[in-house]
Amino acid sequence: MIKFLKRVFRFLMGRPFLVSLFLLIQLLIVGYAIWLLGTSGYTVILIFEILGVFLSLFIINSHANPAYKISWILFVLAVPLAGSMFYLFFGRQKYSKKNYNNLSNIVRIDHEMNGYLIDTNMKNKFKKISSYIKNTTHLDYYANTYTKLLTPGEIQLTQMLEELNKAKHFIFMEYFIIREGKMWSSIYEILKRKSKEGLDIRIMYDDFGSINKIDSKFKKNLIKDGIKVVNFNPYRPKLSLFMNYRDHRKITIIDGNVAFTGGVNIGDEYINLNSKLGYWKDTSIMLRGKAVWNLTVLFLQIWEFSTKEIQDFDKHRPTITEESDGIVHVFGDSPVDNHLVTENVYISIINNAKKYVYITTPYLIIDNELLTALKSTAISGVDVRIIVPHIPDKKIIFYVTQSYYKELITSGVKIYEYIPGFLHSKTIVSDDEIAMIGTVNLDYRSLYLHFENSCLLYNTSTVHELRNDCDNILSLSKEITLEEAKQQPLFKKIIAFVLRAFSPLM
Repeated sequence: MIKFLKRVFRFLMGRPFLVSLFLLIQLLIVGYAIWLLGTSGYTVILIFEILGVFLSLFIINSHANPAYKISWILFVLAVPLAGSMFYLFFGRQKYSKKNYNNLSNIVRIDHEMNGYLIDTNMKNKFKKISSYIKNTTHLDYYANTYTKLLTPGEIQLTQMLEELNKAKHFIFMEYFIIREGKMWSSIYEILKRKSKEGLDIRIMYDDFGSINKIDSKFKKNLIKDGIKVVNFNPYRPKLSLFMNYRDHRKITIIDGNVAFTGGVNIGDEYINLNSKLGYWKDTSIMLRGKAVWNLTVLFLQIWEFSTKEIQDFDKHRPTITEESDGIVHVFGDSPVDNHLVTENVYISIINNAKKYVYITTPYLIIDNELLTALKSTAISGVDVRIIVPHIPDKKIIFYVTQSYYKELITSGVKIYEYIPGFLHSKTIVSDDEIAMIGTVNLDYRSLYLHFENSCLLYNTSTVHELRNDCDNILSLSKEITLEEAKQQPLFKKIIAFVLRAFSPLM
């Protein structure tokens, strides 16, 4: 019974809008009962409304994004009791002092260990972006790093298995989703063998992301095979703000010299086995050389935070140098600080574009700042194109994505839907000079609430590879016309009309 209740709780906690709807229905029933009591019932409702107004004033004066504020104010004023309770538990974008200090202390440790930086002549726009990243995340940019675009997921798996087999010292893996199947089995066999050889093997997966995807004995089996394992932020049957923050990163690190990151989790759908969404198009990148250090630091930070075990960062530094034709800046983003690092990098790339900006994303639920940047850049004459899936994995979320079409197209942004299936790539490329590949979806959860990571590239051959890949995706996609954007079915418009107001809470 306890296990069943935990599963129900995990399901609901991962869907705040569903919980909100449930509480709203519950409040309506309770409200009707209070109304039957007569005058005393109205007094209770009035008290609730006053509390809702005071909390709304508090929200207005917070430092959150305006769209985030509006959604919570609407909810709190509509259903003061449920809305207020839900905001107090999940709406405050702030860690407890203990959690904040633990993670920020680890970041300061890394700041003292920066090294291997090779300065190069850079154009002002990249230098400005890179300086911002360094000042907010304490992670430097590097040359001496080889990069290779890997797409789709099955290409990444082949390359990753080859590199895993070469491991001599350690393997670190951090994923939002691990789903048992053929992909995991092929990786697991190597990990078990390498563990017997004495390598330091560590696996970290997000507890919510992997719900119902792994066996109940998954963690015990790994430990039995000599593999260290952490299920990040375990869901427990209690209300906690911290539960809302998930580890959405996808990282594999081998000996501190080779790393993989991008959109691919560990699951058969990511390599086009058992995909129910047509062809699954994903994009990742392989790094070899000095820039791998940043991913190693990100992994060890979260590992130390989760296990409370002090890590020796230095012994995991890269030991090789690779020829590089450009600059690589790997960085992480998290809800710990007050910096929306990834969003600000996106905005900077968009605003600095001279010729074109191509973006691929599975979801498009953006705030006013990103929306304004996209529109103003398109109006200025830059070729701005956004590619989203034609076959969505979440229909309700897709309706909200489609609700942005008309406004963007009217401003000159071109919207495309990838016809063969589900587009899970999270990339941006501009002017054949600068690009970014990472784990970040263009939605509120990724930009505000998740631990994420990205790889910014400047003047590398991978930038051109990504541009070519975007051209290939565009050739398989359909451009959405303004007339098509206007002619959405009425029920979709109604759903999107309501959900758009609450999109920051989804």
